[in-house]
Amino acid sequence: MPVKVTSAEANGNLDKLCTQVLETGEAVVISQADGKNVVLIAETELNSLLETLNLLRSPANSARLLTALERAKAGTIEPQNVNELYDKFGLNEDDTDNEIAAAS
Repeated sequence: MPVKVTSAEANGNLDKLCTQVLETGEAVVISQADGKNVVLIAETELNSLLETLNLLRSPANSARLLTALERAKAGTIEPQNVNELYDKFGLNEDDTDNEIAAAS
């Protein structure tokens, strides 16, 4: 459960709240008199949430990811390390860097 503070409390303790968020990873809900609250979270947490939203936004991509997760949990696929994947697809590290740069 996130910590809740009023906007007045947040105003007087912003540095402390920022440190707390970074150290604990927990969000802080800052309540305002009009009931329109805001949330203070770490940038890394925000980036993680946005990336997850982006990956799950497409129904097809979401289904693929959930299917892969189910297969991984069921143990129906063998885990592979990066070197095995390079070998499987006939790549080496230099090729991969060039391919990524070309795709960007």
